[in-house]
Amino acid sequence: MKFAKWVFRVAGIYGIVVLLPFYFIENNPQAIPPPAITHPEYYYGFVGLGLAWQVVFLIISTDPAKYRLLMIPSVLEKFSFAVAVAVLYLVGRVGPYILPGAVPDTLLGVLFIASYFKAGKD
Repeated sequence: MKFAKWVFRVAGIYGIVVLLPFYFIENNPQAIPPPAITHPEYYYGFVGLGLAWQVVFLIISTDPAKYRLLMIPSVLEKFSFAVAVAVLYLVGRVGPYILPGAVPDTLLGVLFIASYFKAGKD
């Protein structure tokens, strides 16, 4: 159970640290590569949704056995970005600069799967 607690706690804190600055960099061309954001509602919707999931991860970390079923959509949350980046890269729609950004989500997705199975045994 300790494993899952730490995985989800670290994931939640990491996600908040990574996503929160996005509220302040929308118009910074050095922080966000072109093209310009033409639909800020999607941008802020993404950031808000991402932050909401970080709160879910922190909730899971309080009692992984109780919230074990929430680990399934948590895995989907992590792999949705990683798989999208891989596919977009393979079809030439994004450059290699985005690939390192998908590594943490891929790793956390794998750790979430491990946590799901470990929480079922504890």
